[in-house]
Amino acid sequence: MAYGNFTIDQMIEMFDLSIKESSGLFSNAPMRAGSAHLTEALRENVELAVAIGTEKARSELIIMPVLLDLKGQLKTQISLFSGVDFTVAPEQGLNGVCDFLISRSAEQILVRWRSLSDRRIARHYAGRG
Repeated sequence: MAYGNFTIDQMIEMFDLSIKESSGLFSNAPMRAGSAHLTEALRENVELAVAIGTEKARSELIIMPVLLDLKGQLKTQISLFSGVDFTVAPEQGLNGVCDFLISRSAEQILVRWRSLSDRRIARHYAGRG
């Protein structure tokens, strides 16, 4: 089952998750202003994306310009991927192509786990231990 096939209820059950609805989740994160280029791109693109009305149009005309602006601001602090296979644990349904993926790694050529501890965390949630 690909990532997009999961429902929230299935994810909660399969991965023993809990939903924490709270405001202020990112209240300590520094604010970042978008660039003038981003402002102009969104001014030109949003109306068109809404008129087209597809997820693909919203992804290309709204989401990608925002992510490109973020990547431009953070340079090598993050890597940005689009349309890449991100198979973590296929036996648990954690497989498929992600629309977008942001990593806290400077490595832009390959998507891979940053460390052994990250793999252990993934295995824990994928296999419950």
